[in-house]
Amino acid sequence: MKHESPREVAVYVSTYVTLAAGILLLPAFILFTGNWTAWLLYPISLVAIFFTSLLTFNYSIERFIHRKIRLIYKSIHRLKTRKEDEKQLDFSTDVLSNVNREVLSWAKDNQQQINSLKEQEEFRKEFIGNLSHELKTPIFTIQGYILTLLEGGLEDPQINREYLERADRNLDRLISLINELDEITRLESGQTRLNKTRFDIVELAEEVIDEVEYKAHVANISLKVRDPKKLINVEADKQKINQVLTNLLVNSIKYGKDRGTTRIKFYDLDENIMVEVEDDGVGITQEHLPRLFERFYRVDKSRARHQGGSGLGLAICKHILDAHEQSINVRSEEGVGSTFTFTLKKA
Repeated sequence: MKHESPREVAVYVSTYVTLAAGILLLPAFILFTGNWTAWLLYPISLVAIFFTSLLTFNYSIERFIHRKIRLIYKSIHRLKTRKEDEKQLDFSTDVLSNVNREVLSWAKDNQQQINSLKEQEEFRKEFIGNLSHELKTPIFTIQGYILTLLEGGLEDPQINREYLERADRNLDRLISLINELDEITRLESGQTRLNKTRFDIVELAEEVIDEVEYKAHVANISLKVRDPKKLINVEADKQKINQVLTNLLVNSIKYGKDRGTTRIKFYDLDENIMVEVEDDGVGITQEHLPRLFERFYRVDKSRARHQGGSGLGLAICKHILDAHEQSINVRSEEGVGSTFTFTLKKA
């Protein structure tokens, strides 16, 4: 059913009133008027009744709506934007339907904001819990070694140096965690300035493979670059992209399988170059993929902590590529392997 505007309602009501008045006045004119000139008053009276009713009903309806609905508009717009001017009512339109849409829109926006705040609160709680755990583990370990040494172990040549070395390794882990958190914060806030240069991404990939070759050899995993002699120049911060490739290769080694292979491939995408790091390791279930680039998020927490690392590597990769105004994505299948792809601007 079509919703009418206040003015249209006033016209309808005035028409009905005029018709009713015409029916009531007609017998009086028939009985008490004897000449045709008197009958001229009949249509004039009806016209006068119509416009008088129209003005009266239109004023009354607009006044009622203005008083009642204006309060709703004021509340909605005060809550939606503190700086927005109060909206004027247009009585030539369907005001009630407009108010209904405004209220539904306001309710939807507020529900979305509430859901967003709940998600942020859950993320904050999870982040604080993960950060607490990551800091607590090396601190308590260091504390244990120091207490052992203070309680007499310092005089024992068989354990004093070993415990100091263990404490030093945990201290290095703690420093690395703090540095990575600081790097993410600087990347997020835009404080990190990129030193963009032109370089060969294939050559850089070969250099990164040389850096992590020993870890791959220990894990019995082969690292390969497709078209190693091909020249592909990109424009980016070479040191940061080195960090991205290192994190991706180290992950492929950690979660690779015995006698597995990790391949780095390159694809031309007109203005960009897509870099693909593909492994045939354990893979990742679909439920974990949307959160894979979150800070401290681990698919297999027990295995990840046993393997080492802070859980910040992929988050750093994403922030580095965000700073380059590029993207990173992942596709994976459990038991088959994972493929990480990111883009760089072609030089």
